[in-house]
Amino acid sequence: MLHFENDYNKGMHPELLKALVETNDEGQAGYGMDDYTASAVEKIRQACACPQAEVDFLVGGTQTNQVVIDSVLAPYEGVIAADTGHISVHEAGAIEFTGHKVLTLPSQAGKISADAVKNFVENFYADGNHEHMVFPGMVYISHPTEYGTLYTKEEMQALRDSCDAYDMTLFVDGARLGYALGSAENEIDLVTMAELADVFYIGGTKLGALIGEAVIFTKNNRPKYFTTLIKQHGALLAKGRLNGLQFDRFFTDNLYQEIGKQAVDLAEELKVILEEKGYQFFLKSPTNQQFVIMENSQLEALAEKVCYGFWETYDDNHTVIRFATSWSTTQADLDAFREVL
Repeated sequence: MLHFENDYNKGMHPELLKALVETNDEGQAGYGMDDYTASAVEKIRQACACPQAEVDFLVGGTQTNQVVIDSVLAPYEGVIAADTGHISVHEAGAIEFTGHKVLTLPSQAGKISADAVKNFVENFYADGNHEHMVFPGMVYISHPTEYGTLYTKEEMQALRDSCDAYDMTLFVDGARLGYALGSAENEIDLVTMAELADVFYIGGTKLGALIGEAVIFTKNNRPKYFTTLIKQHGALLAKGRLNGLQFDRFFTDNLYQEIGKQAVDLAEELKVILEEKGYQFFLKSPTNQQFVIMENSQLEALAEKVCYGFWETYDDNHTVIRFATSWSTTQADLDAFREVL
């Protein structure tokens, strides 16, 4: 079988696995108090040109979104997100489970605009009954979006300005941030991200880590007793060295960005293959996820040789499916994919 269903279908990037094996017998403190975590924090600060950055490591994307949103928001606040956003659709109500409503806005190719945010907030405060409603306290976006699309620097700056105008936090889900950094169309590097976002995370799980996301508070705004809040959510990893070690290696010799670029380069080739074979795109992504429209009658035959991701129903006879490249995709995979199609 060829695996293009997601970007975490294999275990661990060889360089990270090698580092884990080489350090396996070392004794280190727990809960992120180890030497590797300290080193990773400093390397991330340098990569973001943000010496005041406060960095914590969590296990996965949904856990990270829930912990950050619940810790930052007041009990009466909710979070604005795209109607296609991960916290809106594919996190099983994890945010609402903590008592915070997800306030959805219509999206365009997975993105929300500063104007839409502005209109939503202004309409909220213009409502004479707004004290009986959920206050907007945060704007959540992902970069790349669920559709592999990218925010421009101008778009993110406009969202930053909207958050400043209405005293809201700008939170960026970076579960696939490495694939954004690897795209030639990306305008937002780590330095810009640290400047514009109040809090964001650098995804590891989808870039070849066994587990791990690095949460970065950029403006001396880490919630009070955040470690305690992490533990209250059942999210504090005792063997924190695992996350620290992996991110220490990610940010040595530019490995993190190299992994992202390699996957995106292969996604561009995958895009060419799909075009050559006459497939209709739902949209063309500049990152590692590609979305095509397929006849339902073809899906069963394709599934016999290729693992793909269901995305959404297109019409009665067609389905949108996703092919994702990753850190583990090879040229041989693409050559075999071409033959299957």
